[in-house]
Amino acid sequence: MIPLDYETLRLIWWALLGVLLIGFALMDGFDLGIGALLPFVAKSDAERRILINIVGPVWEGNQVWLILGGGAVFAAWPALYAVSFSGFYLAMIVILLALILRPVGFKFRGKIQDRRWRASWDWALFVGGAVPALIFGVAVGNVLSGVPFTLDDTLRPSYAGGFFGLLMPFPLVAGLVSLSMMIVHGAAVIAARTEGVVAARAREIGQMAAIATAGLFALGGLWMIFADGYVVTSIQDGLGASNPLGKTVEVRSGGWLANYAVHPWMVLAPLAGFAGAALAWHGLRQWHRKTALLGSSLAIIGIIATAGLSLFPFLLPSSINPEASLTVWDASSSQLTLWTMLLGTLVFMPLIIAYTTWVYRVMSGPVNAASIDRNPNAY
Repeated sequence: MIPLDYETLRLIWWALLGVLLIGFALMDGFDLGIGALLPFVAKSDAERRILINIVGPVWEGNQVWLILGGGAVFAAWPALYAVSFSGFYLAMIVILLALILRPVGFKFRGKIQDRRWRASWDWALFVGGAVPALIFGVAVGNVLSGVPFTLDDTLRPSYAGGFFGLLMPFPLVAGLVSLSMMIVHGAAVIAARTEGVVAARAREIGQMAAIATAGLFALGGLWMIFADGYVVTSIQDGLGASNPLGKTVEVRSGGWLANYAVHPWMVLAPLAGFAGAALAWHGLRQWHRKTALLGSSLAIIGIIATAGLSLFPFLLPSSINPEASLTVWDASSSQLTLWTMLLGTLVFMPLIIAYTTWVYRVMSGPVNAASIDRNPNAY
């Protein structure tokens, strides 16, 4: 006997997917941001070792959130996994290759005392931070624009797009929003963990990135007012079996704002995005470390929540056959699968959070040349 009905479980897993994405952006976002800032905030080898030793001990644990997110999509939303991973596979390969540069860079950079060798790995770490941050946002922008896929009568998906088709103007704006907010997050962490000229450069760049985040986020919002959005026009049974072809969908100008008219409280999400960027700018400007971190975290939560709430109930809209779009109500696994996964999540999620909290407590404190010299395992 499953104590929760199918509709409730679908909603819970939609919310959990959002939690996992936000968790990844918060935990791994500063890794990516510090990588993107590495050549600009740290000028000497000693300064770059300081930044690398902020990320090096914790990046593997932070990747858990990315793995959990991919696993949740695979198990809870198999139709979403099938379409997105086949349609975006080239973009995902680029992300994976860029992410692989990080551990390789951490391990190999310090093996040889050669200026060009280390400079090459510094730029590899820059690519490993900036490229994933940009492409993750481009992917979200493409989802909001509609993805060119359809389903045949047997629900077999086919994708009609290509890699360079992902690089349209609005998705690029979304990509820049993602990149700038992660740079702000990375700058806030650098300012909190370092001192002297490194912290000063991070504060300066972080302030500019916070202004860019707010400006680009506002531009994206204005774009959405006039862009096409998707609205389900038939009644969807939250208790029924998953069948993406069992509904009707209409494409409307400004359709992604429909949820805000029905549920005005949702406007709290974009307000949190703007407030977080402003708070991060203020914290970096005044060197209030906790305020800057709180602001960058709030900006990430608000911006990701804005995209998720705008899309609801859509998971992946189709630009060439809107009726084939995948929603929360018609693309999920069975009720038993969602319930079993929820039980596993209730057991393991607290363990992951507790372990992560312990690791960050052990690794807390300033990172500087003296602390690196005392640590035999430093990068």
